[in-house]
Amino acid sequence: MVKEMAEVEGIRHVRGSSPAGDLRPGDFILTHGSHWTSQLIRVGQALRFRGKNRTYAYWNHAALIVGSGGEIIEALGPSPGVVQQNISKYAPREYTIVRIKASPEDRDEMVAFARACLGERYGVLTIASIALSLLTGTRFSFGFDGQMICSGLVARALERTRAIYTKEPSHIMPADLARAYRVDPPGS
Repeated sequence: MVKEMAEVEGIRHVRGSSPAGDLRPGDFILTHGSHWTSQLIRVGQALRFRGKNRTYAYWNHAALIVGSGGEIIEALGPSPGVVQQNISKYAPREYTIVRIKASPEDRDEMVAFARACLGERYGVLTIASIALSLLTGTRFSFGFDGQMICSGLVARALERTRAIYTKEPSHIMPADLARAYRVDPPGS
C-alpha cells in the first residue's frame, strides 16, 4: 500500500486547451477518460477506495513527463505498450500535473528509467492480477517482466527517488498515486 502522504511541490489542473506551462522531467500527470475501459478502471478502483478515499478513483491514467517541451512516456494498452508522445495529446480534456519533490539527479534517473522501458508491452496480465485482487481481496499478484501499466510505469520511475511505495509498484493504480500525492479531482 502507498504511504499516506508523499512530498509534492505543486498540483496544477489543466483544462482544455490551456497551456501546460512549466514542465519538469520527472513530474507526472493524472487524467481520466470516458472510454469504456476508462470507466471500468474507475469502477475497479472504487472497490478498494471507499469513503473519503473514493474521490481518488476518478483518475484512470498516468504518464511521466520526460521533457520540458511536453514529452511524456506512458503505457497504453493493450497495444502499442510503452511509448513516448507529447502532453498536447491531452489538450482536449482535463489533466493534472503533479510536481514532485526530487533532486535533479533523481529526476534524471526517472527519465532514464522510463526511456529504457520504451517498447515494452502493456501489462495485460498485471491488469488481470489487479482485477482479481480487487474482486477477491487476495494479495496474490502476477505479471511478466518487460510489461507495464501506466501507473506502474510512473511508480517504478518514482522508485528512483526516495521511494514512497511499500507494495509492488507494478500494481499501483492511478488512484494510489492520486491518494499518495493528495490529488483531488478538478472542482472538488
